[in-house]
Amino acid sequence: MKGLFSIVILSLILIGVLAGAYHVLAQSVSVSAIVESSSTTTTTLGGGGGGGGGYTPPSETKVIFSGRAYPKSTVTLLKDAQIVATTIAGSDANFQISLSGVSAGNYIFSLYSEDNKGNRSSLLTFPLTVTFGVTTNVTNIFIAPTIDIDKSEVRRGEDIAIFGQSAPQADIIILVSSDEEFFAKTISDKNGIYLYNFDTAVLDYGSHYTKSKASIANQIISSFSYVINFKVGTKTVLKTIGKCGKADLNCDTKVNLIDFSVAAYWYKRLSPPQNADLNKDGKIDLVDFSIMAYYWTG
Repeated sequence: MKGLFSIVILSLILIGVLAGAYHVLAQSVSVSAIVESSSTTTTTLGGGGGGGGGYTPPSETKVIFSGRAYPKSTVTLLKDAQIVATTIAGSDANFQISLSGVSAGNYIFSLYSEDNKGNRSSLLTFPLTVTFGVTTNVTNIFIAPTIDIDKSEVRRGEDIAIFGQSAPQADIIILVSSDEEFFAKTISDKNGIYLYNFDTAVLDYGSHYTKSKASIANQIISSFSYVINFKVGTKTVLKTIGKCGKADLNCDTKVNLIDFSVAAYWYKRLSPPQNADLNKDGKIDLVDFSIMAYYWTG
């Protein structure tokens, strides 16, 4: 009963997030992409005089997403926090996802990608109104870079490596936060990989964070990546790779809609990933969602 109560609470949280986000995010869509709608072309076949009949093909309702991610990366599309499609970006990082058969209504679509080391991008979200018989094109999408570091704690004065993946030959802006903010710039290589060794001599002792964003020819700019935290101290501790917190299915230090969507995709399916099976009983059910609700950070 307690598990059922927890999943109900999680569902209410999800509904509230989605409802509020539609209005809050509506103004930001144009910053990240271009949204265009066009009615489906209708052609009448048949003829000439008298009561000549005709054929009107059924209207098609679809949403098409296109833009840039990372070379050969998997791009995942979510509709109201549920995974509905995936695709593989080309070697130039360009991708396109076409979703047909969408009912008319208001939706929150989201996209994320995963780099060559398994790190995921931040979630790029689009609140859209889908109209029957209309094709909505969301173009010029630029998914945020991934980001990671090589040390969880760094001795003051040593370098900390900040790296990730974006589109090829993109300008990468790296922000490191202290009492003041420090900015660094580098360029991703032909595979979209970037690396910057940041000198921590300018940072005070204590906790700091870093994040990155990308731009191409100063014409298209991504949103910021996830935030990565680290500590400046008197010793250096290498970051532990591959250890995620409980219910943090994508290892981004948060338990939120992405983790919920991954778990929902495997709900009652065979052979779910071990990290999604939170109680290790070989299936994803309400017990797993109850555990996730306990660790929920939003």
